[in-house]
Amino acid sequence: MHRRSFLHGVLIAPLLLVPVAASAADGKLKVVASFSILGDIVQNVGGDRVAVTTLVGPDGDAHVFEPTPADAKAVAAADVVFVNGLGLEGWMERLIQSSGYRGPVAVAGNGVTSRTMDEAGSGITDPHAWQDLRNGRIYVANIAAALAAADPQGAGAYRTAASAYSAEIAAKDEWVRAELKDVPSGQRRIITSHDAFGYFGAAYGITFLAPVGVSTEAEPSAAGMARLIRQMKSEGVKVVFFENMTSPKLVATLASEAGARVGGTLYSDALSPPGGPADSYLRMFDNNVPQLKAAMLGM
Repeated sequence: MHRRSFLHGVLIAPLLLVPVAASAADGKLKVVASFSILGDIVQNVGGDRVAVTTLVGPDGDAHVFEPTPADAKAVAAADVVFVNGLGLEGWMERLIQSSGYRGPVAVAGNGVTSRTMDEAGSGITDPHAWQDLRNGRIYVANIAAALAAADPQGAGAYRTAASAYSAEIAAKDEWVRAELKDVPSGQRRIITSHDAFGYFGAAYGITFLAPVGVSTEAEPSAAGMARLIRQMKSEGVKVVFFENMTSPKLVATLASEAGARVGGTLYSDALSPPGGPADSYLRMFDNNVPQLKAAMLGM
């Protein structure tokens, strides 16, 4: 079962009251980001004024992450810690407490309109808000405000970088909509290995189905798998995707039982390693969207 984080309701506004000096040896602000997608967004806003340490790296799973003593050391030395919030980082409270960190915690997801998902009969908050590029722009604004609070001398640079990056995200959002506009409404269905694309589906008009719930900590039930297989057969869904941070075994089983094929790799919760097909927030969409489009048009 997905666990709610104490960070779900943390506000970014109090950071404006807690400016700190950049403390890295090279004069850069020392920043910790909880997972790779967030780390990339922070780096794009912070530029060369920040040194970003990402806790859950490429291909890592933030749902089941187990922090190490090295992670506690990184958090203890940080000037600012960035988290997604919305219940994603159930381990962060323990990590902050064990590290002794007393600095600002900036919640990038503050201000998004969250989605509620049903998991095992309970309503939980879907944390994958970054999958809607409009929410990505909210993340950017929150990050820029937090960095400016921690490093007032760099406020102008952060605002400039945030404005330019936000424009890139807006352009990518328009591109996604243009790419998907010709997919017929009756074919807008995708099967993935866990339910990470709810925000994407709501933003771009696609129904995503998955044998696992919003968190990879959940286990699919036999009844749920059987129901999904029947739906795939009745609706003619012929492609099943797995995500880079989940095991392909479940998807392979699902595809075999439903008479479908396994599609390519989608990136939902984590980026690819550097040089890979989805090694940045925006390149993640470059990787995912053409594969989703081809699968839907091939139904």
